[in-house]
Amino acid sequence: MTKGRADANSRKRSVLTVLVLVTVGAFFYFYSQNNDSSESPIEYGDKSLKHIVLGVDKDNDESSSILGGVEDSVVPKSIPVCDDRLSEVIPCLDRNLIYQTRLKLDLSLMEHYERHCPTPERRYNCLIPPPPGYKIPIKWPKSRDQVWKANIPHTHLATEKSDQNWMVVKGEKVVFPGGGTHFHYGADKYIASIANMLNFPNNNINNGGRVRSVLDVGCGVASFGGYLLSSDVIAMSLAPNDVHQNQIQFALERGIPAYLGVLGTLRLPYPSRSFEFAHCSRCRIDWLQRDGILLLELDRLLRPGGYFAYSSPEAYAQDEEDRRIWREMSALVERMCWKIAAKRNQTVIWVKPLTNSCYLKRLPGTRPPLCSYDDDSDAVWGVKMKACISRYSDQMHKAKGSGLAPWPARLTTPPPRLAETHYSIEMFEKDTEVWQQRVYNYWSKLGSKIKPDTIRNVMDMKANLGSFAAALKDKDVWVMNVVPENGPETLKIIYDRGLIGTVHNWCEAFSTYPRTYDLLHAWTVFSDIISKKCSSEDLLIEMDRILRPKGFIIVHDKRSVVEYIKKYLSALHWEAVTIYDIDQDQDDDAVLIIQKKMWVTSDSIRVSG
Repeated sequence: MTKGRADANSRKRSVLTVLVLVTVGAFFYFYSQNNDSSESPIEYGDKSLKHIVLGVDKDNDESSSILGGVEDSVVPKSIPVCDDRLSEVIPCLDRNLIYQTRLKLDLSLMEHYERHCPTPERRYNCLIPPPPGYKIPIKWPKSRDQVWKANIPHTHLATEKSDQNWMVVKGEKVVFPGGGTHFHYGADKYIASIANMLNFPNNNINNGGRVRSVLDVGCGVASFGGYLLSSDVIAMSLAPNDVHQNQIQFALERGIPAYLGVLGTLRLPYPSRSFEFAHCSRCRIDWLQRDGILLLELDRLLRPGGYFAYSSPEAYAQDEEDRRIWREMSALVERMCWKIAAKRNQTVIWVKPLTNSCYLKRLPGTRPPLCSYDDDSDAVWGVKMKACISRYSDQMHKAKGSGLAPWPARLTTPPPRLAETHYSIEMFEKDTEVWQQRVYNYWSKLGSKIKPDTIRNVMDMKANLGSFAAALKDKDVWVMNVVPENGPETLKIIYDRGLIGTVHNWCEAFSTYPRTYDLLHAWTVFSDIISKKCSSEDLLIEMDRILRPKGFIIVHDKRSVVEYIKKYLSALHWEAVTIYDIDQDQDDDAVLIIQKKMWVTSDSIRVSG
C-alpha cells in the first residue's frame, strides 16, 4: 500500500511537471509570435550578438591584450538566419527603418534616399539568406547581357521600361539589350555619337586614354557604364534606392561597377577632381534647385577640362517650360565658366575651364560664389554640399589641367596630387611593388579554387593608394576601392590612377545590396575596427551580407586576429582555403583566405557545399 501511494504521488508530480513545461513553452511561443508581428522575426543586437566582442579569447592572454581585453567573450556555435523578407536588406538604406524610427526628413531634398544607419541595438545580427531558387551568377562577360531572374526576382522594370529596351524577361533569365531611357537603340551607338560630337579620334570615347573615369548620374541598370568598359573607360554608375529600387542590384549582378547614392544634401563620397566626364541621360534631376547646388557638386567632381553630357528634353524641347529651364540652366553654367563643347539633336555637352582665370574675371557678387580658401573640397564623409565653386589648386591652375598621364600609363605613374599627401614618389613606387607580390601570392594560394572567370566584382576594404587594385590590371575584374573616412585622403590618388572607389566607415553597413561582390580584401580592417571600439562580429556579418555564395575573403591582419576569425568560420558557414604567415619585416601578420559556402533556408540551414 505504501508503494502504491508513492507511485500515485510520483505520477501526480510527473503530470504537474509536464503541465508546467507546456505552460512555459506556450508562453514563450506566444511571446515570440507577438514579437514577430510587432517588429520582425529577427533578433536585434541586444538580444543576440551585441555582447560578443571579436578578438578576445579567455584562454589567450596575448589575444586579450591586443584585441580589447574583454574576458567574458564567447564564440557562437551558430548565427541566426534572417527572415526571407530581408533577403535584399541594405541596413543604412532601409525604408522600414525610416518608418519605424519616424525620422523627420525633407523628401524634396531626397534625404530619405541618403544613408540612415540603425543604432547598434537595432542592427540585424543574422545572416541574410539568398532568395528562393538562387543560382551562382552568370560569369562575365556574358553577365553584361543576361542574369538569372531568380537572383533578382523583380521584373517591374522590364514592363515599365519596355519601350526603352532596359531589360527583357526571357524564361529563367533577364536579358539586357543595351538600351536606356535616351538610347533605345543601344548604349554602344550612343557612346560613339558622343565621341563623334567631341571629335575624339576614331569616335572612341577614351580620347586616346585622356578620358578614363566617368560618373553616370541616374544610371538605370548601368548599360551606359557597361558598354564603356570595352573602350577602357570605367564609370561609377550612381543611382538611389528609389522607385526603381533594384536598378543598382541589376548593375552589380551584371558585373558592372555601381554604387547606391543620391544627389541630395550631402557631398557624394568621392574627392574633388575625380572624373573626366559626367553623364546624365534623362536623370530627372532639378539642376536649378537651391542655387544650382547639385550642378556645383558635379563641378566639384569634374577635373579641369572635364565634360558634362546632358541628354534631356530641356536641351531640345520647344514647349515653354522646357525653354525656361534651358535658359536658366544656360545662364547658370555660363556663370560657372562652363562652355558648350557640342550640341546636337537631344544632347548638349559642356566643358569646364582648365584654370581659375575665368572665375577670377567674374564681376563682384556674381553667383554662385567661389568657395572659401579654407574649404576642403576633398572632405566628403557626412559633409553637406555647398552652393559654391571649388577652385583649382595652385598646381592645377599653373599646369592648366590635372597633369595626369593617359591611361593605362597613369595606373603606375605617380600623379601630381601625390605631393598633397604624406607619400613620396619612392613610397608610391614601393607600395606598387609590394602589392604586386602580395596579389601574386594570394592568387597562387587560391590555386585550383578559381578560374579566370570566377571573380568579377572585387572590393578592397582598405585600399590605401590603390596598389592592390593596380596589381589586378591583367585580370578581368573591377575593384571598388574603399578608403577609411578617418584616414589619409588617398582616394584622390586612387582616382588619379584611373581606378574608382569610395569613402566609408566600416563601423556601419556598406551602401550595396546583399550578394554583390565575389571577393573582399580586408587588409588590417579588423585591427582598425577594434581600435575604433566597434563590433567586429557586426563587420563579419556585414561581409557575409555583401559576399556572393562561393565568393572569397582575404583577411590580412595580425596573427591573433586571424586566429580568432577562424573560430567564427563554422557559425558563418565559411571555410578556410588556406592560412599562411607573411615572410617580411612585418610584426606577426598572417593571411587567411576564406570561401563562403552556398546554403539555403527552410526550417533550418542546409549546407550544400
